[in-house]
Amino acid sequence: MATPAARRGERLAPYVLVAPAVLTIVVLRLWPLLLGVNFSFTGDGERDGTAVGVDNYLELFGDPLFQTALGNVVLLVLLLPVAVAIPGLIATFIYLRVPGHRLYRSVYFFPAVLSPVIVGAIFNLLLAFDGPVNAALSAVGIGRIDWLGDPDVAMFTVVGVHVWATFGMALVVFLAGFATLDGSLLDAARVDGASLPQAIWHVIIPSLIRTIQFVFVTTMVGMLTSMFGLLYVMTSGGPEGSTYLPEYYIWIQQGQMNRPALASAASTVLFLIMLVVGMLQISLLRRAGRED
Repeated sequence: MATPAARRGERLAPYVLVAPAVLTIVVLRLWPLLLGVNFSFTGDGERDGTAVGVDNYLELFGDPLFQTALGNVVLLVLLLPVAVAIPGLIATFIYLRVPGHRLYRSVYFFPAVLSPVIVGAIFNLLLAFDGPVNAALSAVGIGRIDWLGDPDVAMFTVVGVHVWATFGMALVVFLAGFATLDGSLLDAARVDGASLPQAIWHVIIPSLIRTIQFVFVTTMVGMLTSMFGLLYVMTSGGPEGSTYLPEYYIWIQQGQMNRPALASAASTVLFLIMLVVGMLQISLLRRAGRED
């Protein structure tokens, strides 16, 4: 029979084990986050360090560049299902062992190890107005497209390059999810005469709902916080500010305009956007999983 001291030690053991992780999160994540939020309510320049209330937020939402950045966030959220569906479908084909599936796994992951600066430089050459992509379009009778100079096209171009460069990581996550999939479910679907789209919708998606939730959230965070390198190299926020995202706006305010308090306000808004959108995505996916 265990002594009272032994029972007390068993109760405390889980807390002791998780304490280092919790302490790391609090010190390196939550505390800096709270400091940034507090800093966003102080002034810049002549009012440096003085409390200014919500002045930074009022200025922020009145700035046309930040309004453009928020509009681009909406665009990213709308394009998010496509960014998740691409690695999901490719992972499905690899799981079903299409010819050459081992080679495809390596080829599709390769861009994920490249620096965004390198990727941006490569696509700057490929997508230049007199570059090889437009030359190929002209050869088949399609007019040249100003991929990076047209305000109506540039953001879609950068997002497409980002998806190409990063979907390999989501592909690996999906393949890990497929490792937990009960193959007998797909066999039963085939016996019942289900087509591939029906098997994906009624078997694969419900079985991988947790994996899909994870990929949705991580892809969204990546699109909102990891596109700076591409934006800086490919468009520098142009043309006409059409490719601004909050993270690029934050860098401009902090590094070039010397407005750290305003940048902190923009960072707080970006955090809230990611939090709300992430929670909505998880809620919708859970509901879809229960309905299936």
